[in-house]
Amino acid sequence: MANTGSSSLATILFLFMLQAALHKGAAQYPVVSQNLVTDNVSVVEGEMAIISCRVKNNDDSVIQLLNPNRQTIYFRDMRPLKDARFQLVNFSDNELRVSLSNVSLSDEGRYVCQLYTDPPQEAYADITVLIPPGNPIIEARDEVLSEGNETEMTCTAMSSKPAATIRWVKGDKELPGKPKVELTYDKMYTVTSRLTFTVSREDDGVPVVCIVDHPAVKDFQAQKYLEVQYKPEVKIFVEFPQGLTREGENLELTCQAKGKPQPQRVNWVKVDDDVPSHAVITGGDLYIENLNKSYNGTYRCVASNSVGESYDDYILYVYDAPTTTPIPTTATITSTTMPTTMPYPEGNPDSRAGEGAPRTVDHAVIGGVVAVVVFAMLCLLIVLGRYFARHKGTYFTHEAKGADDAADADTAIINAEGGHTNSDEKKEYYI
Repeated sequence: MANTGSSSLATILFLFMLQAALHKGAAQYPVVSQNLVTDNVSVVEGEMAIISCRVKNNDDSVIQLLNPNRQTIYFRDMRPLKDARFQLVNFSDNELRVSLSNVSLSDEGRYVCQLYTDPPQEAYADITVLIPPGNPIIEARDEVLSEGNETEMTCTAMSSKPAATIRWVKGDKELPGKPKVELTYDKMYTVTSRLTFTVSREDDGVPVVCIVDHPAVKDFQAQKYLEVQYKPEVKIFVEFPQGLTREGENLELTCQAKGKPQPQRVNWVKVDDDVPSHAVITGGDLYIENLNKSYNGTYRCVASNSVGESYDDYILYVYDAPTTTPIPTTATITSTTMPTTMPYPEGNPDSRAGEGAPRTVDHAVIGGVVAVVVFAMLCLLIVLGRYFARHKGTYFTHEAKGADDAADADTAIINAEGGHTNSDEKKEYYI
């Protein structure tokens, strides 16, 4: 220890004498337009800092580097300070460059570059030690959320220097948070940001990212995926018929419901009335046979889960059954008109059943054929009746009374009532 102290003392005395001699020389030969410059340095804790003292127009003046305690680190190319972390990188008449490895927070401060001129010049290099924060911690007040509710999340970046900045991103949208900065006992900063927002069903599975901005680190973040429960989404589909709903036809509706959690109960009701007694309900399916206009109304499918209840409506409007034009009955008409369906509206604004016209071509053709056959049979019956009546008629005559007692024909004619006068009145009647 004594030898070390003596050596250090000798070094200090040597530097003192050298400085005095340089000052004396500088006084005899003043230097003009010598400029001493240096740069501030920011370095992450544990990494290496480079301190550079540069001289413009140097005339062999001595350069030295001092630490914040004004201890000489380097005098020219000599290092009086016993700290092996300082190493000479470059020494020339115009520059003294020194490296400091494994920088710690205690190395932070103002370093001095000196140039021995008359008067001496000094330039200052501030070393700032950056300490990155620990891994960000993200926390949510609610693990499972319900749509429409407000939730809160916090993100914390601990023990950094300088204080970090926290940003929030939900999906592809940045949200504003409320930061709080605290200075700890070891001169470190802890930052906590609080985010409050209302969730919707579209947020289910969306990541919420906490991004920490700090000069010592890049892309420092933590994220949490949202789990959102929401009410069912209900939709009614018409399975049958594909066109207008008409009297006598059947109706089949299907109700689909999706939610989180999946709805366990799906129910059919008729608004302001009862569902027809013969309607068949199987889960989400509703089936009604032989429709008539008394079934008109709003049919509602209701689905529910632990979050809430939702429904969808179907407005039923029953149209008249298709009708045909009357068949001509006069005998003078020898051709028939093909039956046509009565016109009806293409759709009804109060019903989702009227999406197209039903196909009635086959029924119309059959009806026309039957009408032609019936008409032909009627004509045939009339012709046959007239024919049989003509060949099976009976003749009625009024013969002379008393002819049965006459001996011959002449006598019978003479004895007849009215004689020849009545003979002209004999007539034949045809039926």
